[in-house]
Amino acid sequence: MSQQPIGVVGAGTMGQGIAQVLVTSGFTAKLYDVADEQLERARGAIDKGLGKLVAKEKLSEADKGAALARLDTTTSLDALRDCEVIIEAAPEQPALKEKLFSDLSRLSHEAILASNTSSLSLTRLAAVCERPERVVGMHFFNPVPVLKLVEVIRAEQTSDATVARIEQLAADLGKTAVPVGDSPGFAVNRLLVPMINEAAFLVHEGTATPEAVDEAMKLGAAHPMGPLALADLIGLDVCLAIMEVLQEGFGDPKYRPCPLLKRMVNAGYLGRKSGRGFHTYE
Repeated sequence: MSQQPIGVVGAGTMGQGIAQVLVTSGFTAKLYDVADEQLERARGAIDKGLGKLVAKEKLSEADKGAALARLDTTTSLDALRDCEVIIEAAPEQPALKEKLFSDLSRLSHEAILASNTSSLSLTRLAAVCERPERVVGMHFFNPVPVLKLVEVIRAEQTSDATVARIEQLAADLGKTAVPVGDSPGFAVNRLLVPMINEAAFLVHEGTATPEAVDEAMKLGAAHPMGPLALADLIGLDVCLAIMEVLQEGFGDPKYRPCPLLKRMVNAGYLGRKSGRGFHTYE
C-alpha cells in the first residue's frame, strides 16, 4: 500500500463517506473543502460513523483513534499537491468540476484525478487537464461505508495504468470495481434515476401517494427501500441533475424530468438533507 495520502475534494455526504472508508482502510486522507464549517461537520460525521462501527464491534476504540489521526482537513487546494490520487466529490455542476480538474492538473502532474461524478462526462473533464490519461471516474454509492460498488469509468483519454490503479484502490477499500463506459448516467444511474423519475410522475399525476409507491415496490419488487425514499436519501437535487444530464446527453423525451421533481427542488425540498422531500424527516 502506498504511503502517499489520498486527497478528497468536497466534504459533503459523499466526500465524508469516501474519507471515512479511506482512513478506516489504513490510508491517510486529506479532505478539502472551501468552508471550515463544512470540514468541522465532516469530521464530526466521520467520528460518528466510526463510533457506530465500534458499537457494532467491527472496530476497536484504538483503531477508531488511529483512523481519525489519519484524517487531515484543509481549505487549501495546494495541500493536496503530494497526493497520489485525488478523488473529486464536489457538487454535480459541470463548470465547477471542470475548474477543479483544471486547477488540480496544474497542481500535480503525477496524481491520478478521479471523479465521483454520478453522471457527467469523464472525457469532457479529462479534456481540460494537462495529463488527460490520468483522469478516471470512481463513482461510489451512498452510504459509502456500506455499499460495495464502485463504478470505474474510462474516459476516451484514460490509460490502462490509471484504470488498473483505481481498480486496485477500490479493492484496498473493500469495494468491488465494475468497469463502465463513459455514457450519460453510466450504468446504475441510467437505470435507477429514470425509475425514481417515473415514481415521481405517479405522485405528480395523482396515481399514488409517495407512501403507496414505496410500499408497493418494497412488497411487489422486493426492493429494500422504496424509490422515493431512496430519492430522498440521494437528494432530489442530485436526482434532477442526473435526469437533466440524461435528457441532454441522449436527446430522448423519455428522460424528461418530472415537473413535480423540479418544483420540489426549487422549493428547497431536497430530501433527508433538508428535512423534507417526498417524505418528512426530523
